[in-house]
Amino acid sequence: MPTQPSKELVVVPNPHPDKVYQVEMSTSEFTTLCPMTGQPDFATITIQYEPGPHLVELKSLKLYLWSFRNEGHFHEDVTNIILNDFVEAAKPRYAKVISDFTIRGGIHTKVTVEYRDPNYSA
Repeated sequence: MPTQPSKELVVVPNPHPDKVYQVEMSTSEFTTLCPMTGQPDFATITIQYEPGPHLVELKSLKLYLWSFRNEGHFHEDVTNIILNDFVEAAKPRYAKVISDFTIRGGIHTKVTVEYRDPNYSA
């Protein structure tokens, strides 16, 4: 597996697709660039999901999140991109991404976005 940033989220088969369970992954090392100023924005990214047929391999998630380091994104945009890519790769029953950005200019930003498989009812 590469040790460079990558947009590929690698999935593996869920060994318990008959069970409904939650997975939570979090990192406080996320960075992206402000598209207005070019300055870095730092955030804690938390991903919560109920797996469907796949699990997301953690090293690929780390490299995926690293790939945003030199890209310019508004907080709301990058949070939605992460959720969309995660859902596309893993096909979860449910997923939530929370981006908790550090204070810049005296303003704290926390963005939460959710996905629920329309064919799944809990």
